Amino acid sequence: MLFTSGEFLFVYLPLTLLLFFLIARYVGNAAAAAWLVLASFVFYAYWLPLYTGLLAASVVFNYALGNRILACPADRRRLRLGLLCFAVGVDLLLLGYFKYANFFLGTVAELSGRPLGALNVILPIGISFFTFTQIAYLADVHAGKVRERNPLHYALFVSYFPHLIAGPVLHHAEMMPQFALPRIYRPRLENFAMGLAFLLIGLAKKVLLADSWAPLADDLFDSPVSAAVHAGEAWRGVLAYTLQIYFDFSGYSDMAIGLSLLIGVRLPFNFNSPYQATSIIDFWRRWHMTLSRFLRDYLYFPLGGNRRGSVRRYVNLMITMLLGGLWHGASWTFVVWGGLHGIYLALNHAWRFLRDRIAGLAAAGTSGALRLIGRSLAMTLTLFAVVIAWVFFRAHSGQEAWHILGTMFAARASGPAPEQVIALPTVLSLAAGFALATMARNSQQIIDGSMAAAVRRIAAGGWRVVALGAVVGAELTAIAMLALISASRSTTEFIYFNF
Repeated sequence: MLFTSGEFLFVYLPLTLLLFFLIARYVGNAAAAAWLVLASFVFYAYWLPLYTGLLAASVVFNYALGNRILACPADRRRLRLGLLCFAVGVDLLLLGYFKYANFFLGTVAELSGRPLGALNVILPIGISFFTFTQIAYLADVHAGKVRERNPLHYALFVSYFPHLIAGPVLHHAEMMPQFALPRIYRPRLENFAMGLAFLLIGLAKKVLLADSWAPLADDLFDSPVSAAVHAGEAWRGVLAYTLQIYFDFSGYSDMAIGLSLLIGVRLPFNFNSPYQATSIIDFWRRWHMTLSRFLRDYLYFPLGGNRRGSVRRYVNLMITMLLGGLWHGASWTFVVWGGLHGIYLALNHAWRFLRDRIAGLAAAGTSGALRLIGRSLAMTLTLFAVVIAWVFFRAHSGQEAWHILGTMFAARASGPAPEQVIALPTVLSLAAGFALATMARNSQQIIDGSMAAAVRRIAAGGWRVVALGAVVGAELTAIAMLALISASRSTTEFIYFNF
């Protein structure tokens, strides 16, 4: 069930919210939380009911092992570590089977020259997200960081429908305590105004922006490798995909935050204008922020981080990014994408090390104009590196990726042929998209900033219900119009549904 579909926006969501608040009022908060767990499983079952049992088994297994680790005496360190390794091992085996079995068999067959039959395993949607969420929980249980053990809140923490399919990757400490707060079980007009605003902006990003660039990207990447592609067509397709994935994932992240805020629960921000980053280090602090946090806290730091010398730091960075790339998909193109970002990060750290030790390169003392020029150059270089890496992320094979990159940078002394020139409307569309991505304020700055202040003023003044009701009504009307636009065209899944 897509967040952009009519059945979700006009049937599932209103029914879920209405029954949640009614049950909380007339039965109790625990019953309302149980209803939300059930509704989340129904949401997941809408895609493929068979794998709903897998999600339920994963929740029960990890909660039981977490409790077993908690019950283990502190002086039984080897037993506690053994339980952790067993639980994480089972999680990774399941993830490996469903996500990587065919990839592994294909790689072995290619290396050995002997064809092996594919398992034709169907990837359970969202398995990477709910697996990583629970691995982080188990690691924190082992480290003694878990305080709440309510099984209902744990089940809701893992299965919560706004994040279940494509994130963010949640941390128990920022979510489970919220489910115990009485205020989330009472409807608040302020929450509806803010939540619908996030939902509206996210829906617009997906329907009006991301889906409009998708055909341009598909024309390039879904064509046969042998097809004759000109440099203009290659750049058009790559830049279109650069914008498509940005607004697609940003839109999903906004919608997830908005949907959760309707209930009164705050999800962590997962997107902070990454195309405005001035370095790759900065990019990974802004793009898929909760995944970056997971990779840092549960992979990079346990590997040693930067505590064992600069060489080890670069090795740890590369391992982290290679595995981060493989997490995104069972293909060598994702590994190359992760490897490129590992190299980018290593070069970025090396440059910062040299910059801080070479006299005259520090920014202090330079004029505002020079700082602005330097920032613009840094943003351009960072975005260029990101665009090159996206080619591998989107391509179906390494051969296709190299073919596209070779076409993009093919030198033609006589200038571009007429068919290589991108049509003016497309140029304007791409230019407008990059202007939005690199210069505009993002949704959290707009809504959590100026709109939040306005909502607070309205709530504190007279005619509170009427004023906020008008805001909510306008937002609902706009959402309905966008839903109709989405229904009138071919609906595409969110890109991160595949990961």
